[in-house]
Amino acid sequence: MRATARARRVRDGRLEFSSKWLQLRNPYAPIQVLDEEQIERVHDASMSVLEDIGMRIQDEEARKLFASAGFSVDHSTERVVFDREGLLELVAKAPLVATVRGRDPTKKLFMGEGQVAFTAVSGPPFVSDLDHGRRAGTFRDQENFLKMTHMTDVLQIEGGTSVEAQDLPADTRYLDFYLACCKLSDKPWKPLTIGRHRARDAIEMAKIWYGEDEVSLAANPVFFVNTNTNTPLVLDGEIAQGVIEYARLGQVVCVTPFGLAGAMAPATVAGALVMQNAETLACCALTQIIRPGCPYIYGGFICNADMKTGSPAFGTPEFTLGAQATGQMARRYGLPWRSSNVNASNAPDAQAAYESMMSLWGALTGHASVFNHGAGWLEGGLVGSYEKFVLDIEMVRMMCAWMTPLTVNEDTIGLESIKEVGPGGHFFGTAHTLARYENAFYKPLVSDWSNFENWQDKGSPDAARRANGIWKQMVNEYEAPAIDPAVIDELEDYVARRKIELEALR
Repeated sequence: MRATARARRVRDGRLEFSSKWLQLRNPYAPIQVLDEEQIERVHDASMSVLEDIGMRIQDEEARKLFASAGFSVDHSTERVVFDREGLLELVAKAPLVATVRGRDPTKKLFMGEGQVAFTAVSGPPFVSDLDHGRRAGTFRDQENFLKMTHMTDVLQIEGGTSVEAQDLPADTRYLDFYLACCKLSDKPWKPLTIGRHRARDAIEMAKIWYGEDEVSLAANPVFFVNTNTNTPLVLDGEIAQGVIEYARLGQVVCVTPFGLAGAMAPATVAGALVMQNAETLACCALTQIIRPGCPYIYGGFICNADMKTGSPAFGTPEFTLGAQATGQMARRYGLPWRSSNVNASNAPDAQAAYESMMSLWGALTGHASVFNHGAGWLEGGLVGSYEKFVLDIEMVRMMCAWMTPLTVNEDTIGLESIKEVGPGGHFFGTAHTLARYENAFYKPLVSDWSNFENWQDKGSPDAARRANGIWKQMVNEYEAPAIDPAVIDELEDYVARRKIELEALR
């Protein structure tokens, strides 16, 4: 199904959001920034990295799994060295398309082969809005982002802690987050991947939420989980443990290197691409050792450091080129891939918008399968912004409308209307226009197309101020999806029990 995402204002001033479940598809051919020789040079260089240097795998179980597959393992240095034939044989077992579903059975997503999904922002420790400024994230903020994500048709997956709830205990707040996901939305949600226990708790709560056993959850995945290597060439122990647990249950796993060119990778897009390719393919191999056919998303996140300060720069031309090239590498191995909607701005301003649009444009023209941080990312990922969330929804909606191909036929050409108007006339009152005026074109959520005088009469609000009013409406008009109270009771009992167990370990 292909759909255009739209919102409109109704007469009473409320915002009407589409409740239609969107499976977005990119109908256009991907942009090719690498030729075939260049693709193979990147491939060969990344294989050389894994054969000659290898990766440091900081989890003993993961190293034993690699050893069981015939790779060379040195437990004293935690180093795993790969042979390319064995690695590529494992990578080939991962499917072309990954699926994930929500509690509502109609909310099932396909990622890969042109099909696209978006998640909300993930993991910022801080939050901001125009009313209260920048501050530590709270559980209330986390709930608000969950509510807005639930209401937004172009975000199909919850982001994975859109902001950190810093007002809750650090070692147990992930349980409050999982419970909030279950209560506030019926869309798929992204559990945490740091440590075996966080993964196991997500799986146990999913069994309650879906009313299914592990066999059913594995046959029809419910989680898309994203985690990161510690570039260059390190897979942390707790990250590896989370990957192992989710892969054993056949959930959709994405491991994303942070290819920061000039800092954690060579100071070129090509060098960062080689590092990224080597690391994510090694992690893909791990998932296939654990469970052949486990859905795996190729992680792509190439950006460059500001060479004056060392800070990451996002939404740059290099980010765009890196995304397009990443798409080519992922397709070489038959894998769906992820990108992000990112920027480095400190405010929801013009810089935030144009850097995000560069990120979106590069990844969509590179045929990304899923976008992390689809809405709300600000300040290089340190802040989840309420206003930026709404601005991003506008940009993503516009890109979704762009992904609806033009229809060219007798009806849309309107030749009879052209004849009716003739030279020097106008089309406002023609039958052709009147039949289409309400839904002919994209209708903005944030943009104000009124003239200067009318805009001035409304107080001259800029885009960020308009977004401020919209997010408040979204939170106020949110309605929770129906769920059996007995299921909530069981989930709450589970969380309470686990908190007691974890507190006893302090």
